[in-house]
Amino acid sequence: MTRALARRTGREPAELTVLRGWLLGRKTAAAAAAGAEGRRATFAYLAERASAAGTPYVVSACTLRQALAGRLPTLRTTVAFARATGADEVTARQLWTAADRAVNPPRERPAPHVPGRFSTRAGLVRAMNRVRGSSPHTTLRAIAALAGPGLSASTLSRFLTGNQVPTTEQLTAFAAACQAGDEATAALLAGHRRVLNGPPPHSFYPCAYAEEAEARRQRDEAARPWLTETEPELDWYDQQLHDEEEADFQRLVDEAEAYLDELQDNERAQHTGAGAGTDGGLAARIRAAYGQ
Repeated sequence: MTRALARRTGREPAELTVLRGWLLGRKTAAAAAAGAEGRRATFAYLAERASAAGTPYVVSACTLRQALAGRLPTLRTTVAFARATGADEVTARQLWTAADRAVNPPRERPAPHVPGRFSTRAGLVRAMNRVRGSSPHTTLRAIAALAGPGLSASTLSRFLTGNQVPTTEQLTAFAAACQAGDEATAALLAGHRRVLNGPPPHSFYPCAYAEEAEARRQRDEAARPWLTETEPELDWYDQQLHDEEEADFQRLVDEAEAYLDELQDNERAQHTGAGAGTDGGLAARIRAAYGQ
């Protein structure tokens, strides 16, 4: 074991140290075999031997060097290293698997997130990100691989940043890849339908203008005694307030009358005069209530 490898022993898992030591031992054995043939077992020489087998063992000399000096190498690099040095590939896979589990232990999965009610695109984005956060696989690449060919990592990124709204099939595949469960999946799809359908239309009452004008008139009469016939003479300031209130009230009355006239014309056009008497009586009663 080299001095650099010994220094790393106290800061890295033992399984990783064992893997790196095994790789170094295989390189030493390969160097001895090459020396017997009058060659030097350089990393370039080992890369050439590994690449001779073709894909997926094509590897560079730099990659083989980093397998001994850097972080945990990939499984492909480890197998290529074993093949280049004539070592047992099954042993290489076993040692790498143990090192990978030690370096990247499986995280404890939180309870699956069940989204609450939402009806906006921003709410959908928040819900999808929270479902992803409680998934055993949180990387976009892993989720895309589990979701199938119709959902790539780049597409998932657009969904999770709000730049694109998923289809029902894509959202279902996303939930399945995140192992969201039936309840969370149902909540996601229900909110997704609300987002696609948009907000419900506002209800409208035809006589809303008239009722608002009448309510305003009653409030004014109760709050300002100068609106009655027995009101005293007002000074300049109170008279100005009185005129402004009268003008505001008259504007509401005019709007109500205009709307009722339009409603009456529409009814006449649709029913050829059948409902004209009813609308006309309604307009007359409203005008009478306003003292017109």
